[in-house]
Amino acid sequence: MRPVCVSAEVSSSARAQIMHLLHGRWRTATRLIMVVLSTAGMSPAQIADLLDYHPATVRRWLHRYTIDGIPGLPDRPRPGRPRLGGPALTARITTLLAKPGPWTIRRIRQQLGRPQVSLHTLWRRTRTVAQWRRPRLVPKGDPDHDRVVAGIRRRIARLPAGSVVLAADEAHLDLLPTVRATWTLHRRRHRVMTPGKNRRATVFGALDLATGAWWSLWARRSAAGFTTMLQLLLTAYPTAPAVAVICDNDNIHHAARVRQYTSDHPRLRLLYGATYSPHDNPVERIWAALKTQLANTAVTWTERIHQARVFFRRRTPDQMLTTAAPWTSPWLPRSYAQNFRGPA
Repeated sequence: MRPVCVSAEVSSSARAQIMHLLHGRWRTATRLIMVVLSTAGMSPAQIADLLDYHPATVRRWLHRYTIDGIPGLPDRPRPGRPRLGGPALTARITTLLAKPGPWTIRRIRQQLGRPQVSLHTLWRRTRTVAQWRRPRLVPKGDPDHDRVVAGIRRRIARLPAGSVVLAADEAHLDLLPTVRATWTLHRRRHRVMTPGKNRRATVFGALDLATGAWWSLWARRSAAGFTTMLQLLLTAYPTAPAVAVICDNDNIHHAARVRQYTSDHPRLRLLYGATYSPHDNPVERIWAALKTQLANTAVTWTERIHQARVFFRRRTPDQMLTTAAPWTSPWLPRSYAQNFRGPA
């Protein structure tokens, strides 16, 4: 059955993409459209407003069509010296940089067979398709990832009404400051003092995937610390028929003490994510934001703990949801994820 009325709803970003194509790859077809609209009675100003052109540009192409016809609409050959390295140099650079490697301008030139261009010219051509940045290390992944994730979604979907779903993880906080790139004055490099001896503490964290409530516990990284965190979550939701906690496959999460605690508390549902898949856990993004906040700061141990506590205290549940972005995690059923896009 045909629809009664069909109208295209185009967002601002989609319209910008369409105009980019009409002004770029398909500009000859756009000039033909100018001719068609002109024959339909539209003025050059109206055509220019519709196609995001200047009225003088529209009049120029209409005049060229009047003089030369359709053969006059494509771009004419432009004068000037051809680009150094030939037109295929940029494509060869793109193909070369598609795979990881210690690529510098000198190495790129060597791998390309030493084209007859200067290093500066090669740098300019490379900059059009690439940028200087560090690669990212990614885990090797779990071959059963999809099966494990599907099992988590099924178990979440079968929880009784009123149940709570949380994502849990732990992170290490070091006295030794984390160093990251930052803006620095010209001819100067920041120096961050290192402590005489590093100290480390473990913080357990859990995020309510529906409300954004954050629960944290400072304890020793052990099965006892994890069970204490689980007890905190059960106490925080005394009326919930089930408290589902999704965590990774750390050895402390599989300890005999944790299994015994889970069997003694039927309201607690402990779900394990896929191995080598930290990107599935929304709490990992909260840890990343915390460590970014603490980077490049040399303080005492007491001040380091205070920095982390202030980080959690100053963030509202909505900000926690925005940072964690749980709707991007494959753990949640599609219907469950719909609840996040509003408050976040």
